[in-house]
Amino acid sequence: MSDTPALPAPSLAVDFCGLKLASPIVLLSGCVGFGEEYTRVEGFSNRQVGAVVLKGTTLEPRLGNPPHRVWETPMGMLNAIGLQNPGVDVVINDILPTLDFTETRFIANVCGSTVEDYVEVTRRFDDSPIDAIEINISCPNIKEGGVAFGNHPDMSARVVGACRAVTTKPVITKLSPNQTDIAANARRCIEAGSDGLAVINTIMGMAIDIETRQPIIGNVQGGLSGPAIKPIALLKVHQVYEVAKQHNVPIIGQGGIADDRDAMEFIIGGATTVGVGTALFYDPLLCAKINAGLDDYLRRHEIGSIGRLIGSMGYDTITPDPESCLAG
Repeated sequence: MSDTPALPAPSLAVDFCGLKLASPIVLLSGCVGFGEEYTRVEGFSNRQVGAVVLKGTTLEPRLGNPPHRVWETPMGMLNAIGLQNPGVDVVINDILPTLDFTETRFIANVCGSTVEDYVEVTRRFDDSPIDAIEINISCPNIKEGGVAFGNHPDMSARVVGACRAVTTKPVITKLSPNQTDIAANARRCIEAGSDGLAVINTIMGMAIDIETRQPIIGNVQGGLSGPAIKPIALLKVHQVYEVAKQHNVPIIGQGGIADDRDAMEFIIGGATTVGVGTALFYDPLLCAKINAGLDDYLRRHEIGSIGRLIGSMGYDTITPDPESCLAG
């Protein structure tokens, strides 16, 4: 029998906006409902998932868009749900009390058609047990002819600043890829008070039924997610990281992550956490597999913590962690 002591397990824990997450995996808004749809999956625990982002929530209830609202594409999925939700009061009063906040972190996703909507929903979530608030600035501004808040830096900063003023919880801004300069927008959002950034939201696309010659999606256009957008999302994370690291602002890297290699690319590219969404539709048990793959990578490279790899692209070696027997 060997006398060599067993090496400690590598740590997958990360700090995101002051929240201690046991895993870098974040379940993305809209993909797991209001949390209860996934937390009841057998074997779920905070060791698998660091945080869950709840479905987009508006001030008043919304029925969403007409069907079709979801359509599978090669290597991806189009969706145009239309922010169907029961409204913020129902979410806070009826849904949040059913969630186990000892199980994982829960992040609200705030949506609106006006700045005032965003502010009021954020204000109400501030007086709730929610752990953080994600601002979905990809919503259309009805006062500006339907232009998405997230595609205009001035409007993005205005929404973030207004929400920041009414909450003490961490504010995460979800950035749209459908804009000219995502790094410049990220800087404006950080200056307005964003504590974290989610990069990226879906990319707009469409599908056509060639027999009827009609759009398949009832809303004509929808957001494209899944592996097809991963290279775009990875580039956007890298571009935003160059700005975010100057202010010590962490990133949720998201867009097409389907396995541990995808997750590791995003972390090396600058993401502190990695968002998993579309892949859960065909593999609900994916998170445990990603964590196992990340653990294996750390062991093979004798790195004691996943945090040592954040933004490490371009580094030939990583300075060993003196407190880790893995990096001996």
